[in-house]
Amino acid sequence: MKRAVVAIVGRPNVGKSTLFNRLVGRRVAITEDTPGVTRDRIYAEGEWLGRYFTLIDTGGLEPQDDDIIMSNIKKQAQIAIDTADVILFVLDGQAGLTATDKEVGEILRKSGKEVILVCNKIDTPKAPEEIYEFYELGMGDPMVISAEQALGLGDLLDRIVEQFPEDVETDDDEDLVRVAFIGKPNAGKSSLINHILGEERLIVTNIPGTTRDSIDSYFEFDNNKYVFVDTAGLRRKRSIYENVERYSVVRTLTAVDRADICVLVVDATEGITEQDSKVVGYAHDNGKGIIIAINKWDLVDKDSKTYLSFEKDIRESLGFINYAPIVYISAKTGQRVNKLLELLNVVNNNYNLRISTGVLNDIINQAVLMNQPPSDKGKRGKIYYGTQVGVRPPKFVIFVNDKDLMHFSYMRYLENQIRDHFGFSGVPIQFELREKGE
Repeated sequence: MKRAVVAIVGRPNVGKSTLFNRLVGRRVAITEDTPGVTRDRIYAEGEWLGRYFTLIDTGGLEPQDDDIIMSNIKKQAQIAIDTADVILFVLDGQAGLTATDKEVGEILRKSGKEVILVCNKIDTPKAPEEIYEFYELGMGDPMVISAEQALGLGDLLDRIVEQFPEDVETDDDEDLVRVAFIGKPNAGKSSLINHILGEERLIVTNIPGTTRDSIDSYFEFDNNKYVFVDTAGLRRKRSIYENVERYSVVRTLTAVDRADICVLVVDATEGITEQDSKVVGYAHDNGKGIIIAINKWDLVDKDSKTYLSFEKDIRESLGFINYAPIVYISAKTGQRVNKLLELLNVVNNNYNLRISTGVLNDIINQAVLMNQPPSDKGKRGKIYYGTQVGVRPPKFVIFVNDKDLMHFSYMRYLENQIRDHFGFSGVPIQFELREKGE
């Protein structure tokens, strides 16, 4: 059974994203008093009284506006409407009913879906007279709330879960693997996700910065359940002018924090950039699984040495993540996208891989026999034993006689020995040194 889906729809600046953030319990959608801030469909998990559902925020609808971004927003909102089991039609309770509200209402009426009228921005116990105008829409009694002040949300959530069809799933799903697609603007992150999902899930134009939020999409492959997160590309600081774009940078880093695996999408026609190095460095430092996807490979003029030359440049630029596999793809043609999906399964398995203490110490003892730990002023480092204490990412505690003697280069040697036996492709390995008695 599919997860229950709730879509938030309405004209611009009625408080849809503020309501979205309140209902999911964290700041996910960018909220600012600027029409058009939310462009794509933004997904998050919501829960009320033990019943889980997928909540979708959509861009503000202005049916009469036909510029390229607005036409895409309409398309995204229509897909959300088609997908939803319940639609929250959000209105500005202070402004009253507008012509645009009526046009949006007509679109929703034609959908045949369950619609709940939500009159937002009512901060007082007594509703203003403007509320009665909304009965004109012919969609039943409006629910009065203030998303900003968190007033009336409990009653709204009660109403939402009452409307769920019987054939939807509302239990918690703990098996989801979160995958963040990261990289500079216009590298093809949205196009890649759209190709995998087989639908125009994200707005794709050649205007850099089209994606402003981090957006969740659900996908199953080879019996694994994934949540794909498309992120706004990171620009150089001097290129960030709008407040909204500053929030987008924070969203990108937050998406990395929430992810299990990060796919660095690189534009093959430009190669690795400083921004790529920074964002993937953040993923590495935070212990995320990493795959490097070289996109637009179909646009590169190739000869027998192109692959080797390209890989050498990547390894030199991103030497700190030599464990990350590289796949050469084209989101436009679909070239090797299946290979990327297979790598996701491999990296996810490695991210959760656990080595028994006995096997780990056999590897360590063999490594010490081949290359003794460093010494200083006549005192040689000793390794007593090691044990794996965590996964996601794999973490090992190594007990030694003196932590100061365990130089970084020797720990890198130990890491390489472990990788020689177990691979851990796409996964950082973390070590913690302890002296006996700690």
